[in-house]
Amino acid sequence: MRILVPVDGSDSSLAAVRFVIAKLASAGTPQEIHLLTVQPQLPTASRFVDAGVLRDYRQEEGAKDLAAARKLLDNAGVEYTSHIAVGDPADTIATYADQKQCDAIVMGTRGLGRVAGLVLGSVAVKVLHLAKVPVTLTK
Repeated sequence: MRILVPVDGSDSSLAAVRFVIAKLASAGTPQEIHLLTVQPQLPTASRFVDAGVLRDYRQEEGAKDLAAARKLLDNAGVEYTSHIAVGDPADTIATYADQKQCDAIVMGTRGLGRVAGLVLGSVAVKVLHLAKVPVTLTK
């Protein structure tokens, strides 16, 4: 079973990683875990900042977003692959799940998005609508 776990470094996304470790990875069936973080495109910045500098910045920020999730999986002895993408988070998550032929997406309900205080994050809602596979939301 291939499971996509989108992460952004938030407590909610780390709860999704913990869920995968506790409920899915320990179930005894082989799991293929894909960690994905999505960095914003920053179209305005690309006009003023060198493409290489912008790429390096996205890689650094993506690595930060993945760090805690990777540590949790490493400590649990769970194998995974990680990827840093650029684009609209919900669209990119749904597209990645489709391209990698994931069987499920497990994600937090609220991330570090621009609009705080929503009961259910707009990215999670959009992924629910776009994904072709089951989506499990954790909190």
